[in-house]
Amino acid sequence: MPAAQPPASPLTADPAATEPAAAEPGAAGAPATGPAAATARAKGRPRSAAADLAILDATREALAELGWGGLTMGHVATRAKVAKTTLYRRWPSKNELVVDAVASLFDELEMPDLGSLRADIEAVVAQFADLLARPETQAALLALFAEGTRDRQLRRRIREAIVDPQKHLVRQGRAAAQARGELAPDADRETACAEIDIIFDIVAGTVEHRVLVSGEPITPEWITRFTDLLLGSLTLC
Repeated sequence: MPAAQPPASPLTADPAATEPAAAEPGAAGAPATGPAAATARAKGRPRSAAADLAILDATREALAELGWGGLTMGHVATRAKVAKTTLYRRWPSKNELVVDAVASLFDELEMPDLGSLRADIEAVVAQFADLLARPETQAALLALFAEGTRDRQLRRRIREAIVDPQKHLVRQGRAAAQARGELAPDADRETACAEIDIIFDIVAGTVEHRVLVSGEPITPEWITRFTDLLLGSLTLC
């Protein structure tokens, strides 16, 4: 269990605990007139993509500045300039919010089809290394992983929202290489799934350890050497 927290200081106190959240347009207590407003109240307003983006950005900023223990939903609401009710409608818990904020960083990763398995591997490793080199990514991942060692439910959310979705990159690269005749066809689904898991662990684990733990740079020469070793472990045609 986490240690008891000291009394909150003005720098770490939850801003929304002492200040009322600003009413949103169309919310209870906020002015809303006209047929359009009445329709919005009756049917419910569509979720704002801009608000989602502001909330996720604010979450990562607060996490980097305050750490897991200091981060509160109130801090995020204040930074994102949204009401706490808006925040809780989207993310009912801090765990879900932080995991989604970190998961959104990985949306930009994609497996290119550059014509060869080697080129594809080198490109996606370079993308991943560039993402991990960002201070906001490092702070968010380290805080999330540290808390995940103490919270089994959070660890499961990390796997479901971050780890498992990224395995599609391995599946895409593998399928493209098989279509080009570079990799042998899958023997069966169970074997293929097991191999995809292992390949993902090798790539993600190696790059994360080098950047986040060792603090060593990911250079083009390093990527080439890593790709040589990875290709040597695969069943090439």
